[in-house]
Amino acid sequence: MKSAVKKEKIYTPKFQNKRKTPVEPYDVNALLEVQHLTKEYGKLKVLDGISEKIFNGEKIAIIGPSGSGKSTFLRCLNVLEDPTDGYVFFEGNNLCDLKVNINVQRRRMGMVFQQFNLFNNMTVLKNITLAPLHIGIRELNKQKRENFKIKFLNLFRKKDNKLPVLPLQTTKAKIKDDAKQNAMRLLKRIGLEEKADVYPSTLSGGQRQRIAIVRALAMNPKVMLFDEPTSALDPEMVGEVLQLIKELATEGMTMVIVTHEMGFAREVATRVFFMDGGKILEQGTPDQIFGAPENERLKDFLSKVL
Repeated sequence: MKSAVKKEKIYTPKFQNKRKTPVEPYDVNALLEVQHLTKEYGKLKVLDGISEKIFNGEKIAIIGPSGSGKSTFLRCLNVLEDPTDGYVFFEGNNLCDLKVNINVQRRRMGMVFQQFNLFNNMTVLKNITLAPLHIGIRELNKQKRENFKIKFLNLFRKKDNKLPVLPLQTTKAKIKDDAKQNAMRLLKRIGLEEKADVYPSTLSGGQRQRIAIVRALAMNPKVMLFDEPTSALDPEMVGEVLQLIKELATEGMTMVIVTHEMGFAREVATRVFFMDGGKILEQGTPDQIFGAPENERLKDFLSKVL
């Protein structure tokens, strides 16, 4: 009788490892995987050898006291912080390998910051369409350059050896129109379509954070990373931001959320990581973490925040 346990698929990456810790085979089923993730600032070790996997559709809430390494861990996932040691794999790509184009990988990793990080000299619509426009037009220009190269080389080829020109799938005007329509669709979703032509500085904190979220969604990411998305908001504005994140969770978006909102973590997360001292000291389902914690440090932490 065959075992019902699914065999884990692993793949050993082939590249020169110049870090202290040897790279290990990684799980190709994982959307994100970190191996021995370490981050040091001088003699201060902020992350201490974390190894973990995150799979498609998971909602990971990261909790813990201030200074425990939560935000640094999140920023290492898309290499906004370069790990001192260890590895980060995203969809099978080692983001710590210099051969990997990190900017291409980040297109599929939405990031939402504590302080919104909107461009105050641009309208709301411009903030949302900036990245899709830039990438779309750059890819179009890249294809045009390739066609020019083909046409030029065809001048020196015999008739039977000439290469076909690549058909252009879009135009600059269509890219702009698609980006605007998508931005307006996202703004309508959060009830802020009438704010498209205003500047972020005229909006409330809750409105700015929701716009920051839909700006990340405009890139159609595979995973959303939230770094304490409500910490800079007044209490009455927290609910509207958490509601949008809950809707994304219901729709199946993979997300990793650093949060101090324990009730939100318990309601939305599929797994909760408790961090302290740069390590994940305990992890499990919300019921396990909040209802039956095992780690003494976690018990002490929950007694103070619940």
